Amino acid sequence: MKVTPQLIKAFLIFPFNVMIVIPGLILWASNQIDLLQPFHFGFDPVRGVPGGLLIAVGIVIAYSCVSLFTDHGDGTPSPWDPPKRFVVLGAYRHVRNPMMEGVFCVLLGESLLSGSFLIFLWFLFFVVANLLYIPLVEEPQLIARFGDSYRLYMQNVSRWLPGKHPWKGSNETEAK
Repeated sequence: MKVTPQLIKAFLIFPFNVMIVIPGLILWASNQIDLLQPFHFGFDPVRGVPGGLLIAVGIVIAYSCVSLFTDHGDGTPSPWDPPKRFVVLGAYRHVRNPMMEGVFCVLLGESLLSGSFLIFLWFLFFVVANLLYIPLVEEPQLIARFGDSYRLYMQNVSRWLPGKHPWKGSNETEAK
């Protein structure tokens, strides 16, 4: 995984805003956090330990997925610079949307760690939005860009639940 300006920009614009800025604004607007003393909410190990683990796992998953696009896809997951090559490596061999699952982990972890029901509602909203957006918008766009290669991928790799064995399909398709 090479750390490039392209990777940093792609990670900061979408995941950073969804996982850090919006939850921070929610905590601030609900008076659950003081911007001058942001880490002064009580720590409950029953919520905090699993919350912290979910956050750590989610960040690793999301960052590694973004890096796969920048390292192997000749692009980013962002709409202004989408991958030019179809990437079926790493977690993408097990599930079609591992980046979103990583973001889900972070948001759920943040809701647990902070004890914020409003962040939990943000997590639920984000999950539902992606449950609608991905099949209705993103997947048709990927079919249009990668054609039969993406259709074959869809037939062999689940959208949300990881398979028992990684798919061994091709990773060589260029965008049309």
